[in-house]
Amino acid sequence: MPLNHRAAATLAAAFCLLALAACDPQRISELQPGVSTEADVRDRFGAPENVWDEPGGARTFEYNRQPAGQVNYMITIGADGRMTALQQVLTQDNFARVQPGMGMDAVRRLLGKPAKVTPFALQNETHATWRYLQPPNQPKVFSVIYGPDQRVLRTQTGDDLDAPEFKGGGR
Repeated sequence: MPLNHRAAATLAAAFCLLALAACDPQRISELQPGVSTEADVRDRFGAPENVWDEPGGARTFEYNRQPAGQVNYMITIGADGRMTALQQVLTQDNFARVQPGMGMDAVRRLLGKPAKVTPFALQNETHATWRYLQPPNQPKVFSVIYGPDQRVLRTQTGDDLDAPEFKGGGR
């Protein structure tokens, strides 16, 4: 694919992701815990990125809005097929739960798919980064640094330099 077509396709995909995330508040308002079914969730959010089995037959659906968005959702469906919880998981409380020694899979289960994963071969590390909004709307990134055993070495938080505010754009 020529470069200009590839750039156009990338831009179109990013626009679709942004449009999808912009519809999230409407989709969320249409769902009610204990009432909405798995079919209702799939109708509004589509196929989940991942499905996590929970105790007692429940399942949690992972819906990512990374890399263009700043949220990730986990929607739990009870054994009876009804929604029991809908959470935006990129929060300070969840970031604080990421501790040294934690495995990469456990972090993915907690935060959802990262916006970017970058291996640093010379340092023998892998950095996974999630984009999020820190209240009252400050774009930030939360990074988890893994060692060669895919266990957390440390975490860090910083400004989201890819956000429009840092690239001369605005909201």
